[in-house]
Amino acid sequence: MAETTIHPSAVIETGAEIGEGCEIGPFCHIGPQVRLGAGSRLRSHVVIWGNTAIGAGAQIWPFASLGHAPQHLKYRGEDTRLVIGDNCLIREHVTMNAGTVQGRSETTIGDNCSFFTAAHVAHDCVVERNVTLINNVMLAGHCIVGEYATVAGGSGIHQFTRIGHHAYVGGLAAVEGDVIPFGMVLGNRAYLSGLNVIGMKRAGFDRHAIRNVRKAYRMLFSDDLTFKENMDEVQSEFPEDPLVQDLMGFIRSGGDRALCFPRHSQLS
Repeated sequence: MAETTIHPSAVIETGAEIGEGCEIGPFCHIGPQVRLGAGSRLRSHVVIWGNTAIGAGAQIWPFASLGHAPQHLKYRGEDTRLVIGDNCLIREHVTMNAGTVQGRSETTIGDNCSFFTAAHVAHDCVVERNVTLINNVMLAGHCIVGEYATVAGGSGIHQFTRIGHHAYVGGLAAVEGDVIPFGMVLGNRAYLSGLNVIGMKRAGFDRHAIRNVRKAYRMLFSDDLTFKENMDEVQSEFPEDPLVQDLMGFIRSGGDRALCFPRHSQLS
């Protein structure tokens, strides 16, 4: 691996751990509790603070601010954490805060995630692997974003909201309800507008799997029966289908927010 290079104007506090082959550009500031994984590259003007661990291969662009105190009025300086996985892309002005003792005490980012300009990840969030947050996305505290989900530009996600895996949140959406796996939501306030079929195809799900999830979706949100009765019908129809059962498990597990539902007759 290449030798680590640190620009003379960068400030690396005593105690920081810098992995092999890192490149730290001009005017970066790295705090004493930071652990930076091998092969990471900080372009310039990056500030990393607090009890923050970043995996190998991070690509961090100017004016990103990572690991600072949570934006929480009850925070009193507790030693909480930010943990970022391997191979994450973090573009300009992205902010990620540490956790709180009122929550998980940790904000967690999975491997291979992409955060575009000015995206914000608040305290105690869990962002699973391969998630993409486009420009100016705002995750409030305690959100959970499932793997391979995409949140498009300018969207705001209410605290404690769950976004299921492979879901898609449309640009400028205001999301205050849980988004089912594979779901696609739009609008202010966001409503289910169908399934993220494009995302499912990109992820390699075959036509049969997509067809079953689509049928289950239509059954779940049909107006013919109550939602509980619809769930029973779906369970009976697809008792062994892994994707449908995963979707049902997400709904049954519940959360702090209600589910996003389609608008009347908005099924696809």
